[in-house]
Amino acid sequence: MSGDFVNLLADLKEEEVLALTKKRLAAKEDPQKILEDNTKAMALVGKRFADGEYFLPELVFSGELLREINELVRPHLAQSTTKVKKLGKVVIGTVAGDIHDIGLDIVGFMLDVNGFEVTNLGVDVPAEKFVKAMKDTKAPVLGLSGFLTPAFDAMKETVEALEKAGLRKDIKIMIGGGQMDDEVRKYAKADAFGKDAMAAVSLTQKWIGVK
Repeated sequence: MSGDFVNLLADLKEEEVLALTKKRLAAKEDPQKILEDNTKAMALVGKRFADGEYFLPELVFSGELLREINELVRPHLAQSTTKVKKLGKVVIGTVAGDIHDIGLDIVGFMLDVNGFEVTNLGVDVPAEKFVKAMKDTKAPVLGLSGFLTPAFDAMKETVEALEKAGLRKDIKIMIGGGQMDDEVRKYAKADAFGKDAMAAVSLTQKWIGVK
């Protein structure tokens, strides 16, 4: 049943995978196992996206499917004795002067369903707010999003603010968004550039040490 579920979700078979979710829950299966299968399916979706089999619409739809599955599973989690353990903490946000959030929300959701505890600061976030969030959460990973050209300077200013606060050496910083590339990464002094949501997941897994 588990293998069928993973394949159905990866194939984006909405009716079938939702019916199977209900069947597994009715059979009193541990809801945590369903969430683990979600992660396995998303790994397949990510590979298909990287290989050019899936594109952004499929990636977004897979996220919507996961939301539906999670809505079914959530009430049963409270009854489960299995504690959901998060893999690590990540802070994300769109830098000051930029109000684009679509890509940011997709990244946040993908990180969440892959087991990370995500603090999403939203859009138009000033450098000092990022600094405070990194101090408060003690997260080892920060994701900076930006779509417009002015975001280049805002990203650089955010990294510099973290350096001044003495936090930079303890965290890994990734950037992403519409016009971002490795040249912008170098300019902003970030650690990596992620071209899409699955790249953000892969980078976070690598940095936090998830196998």
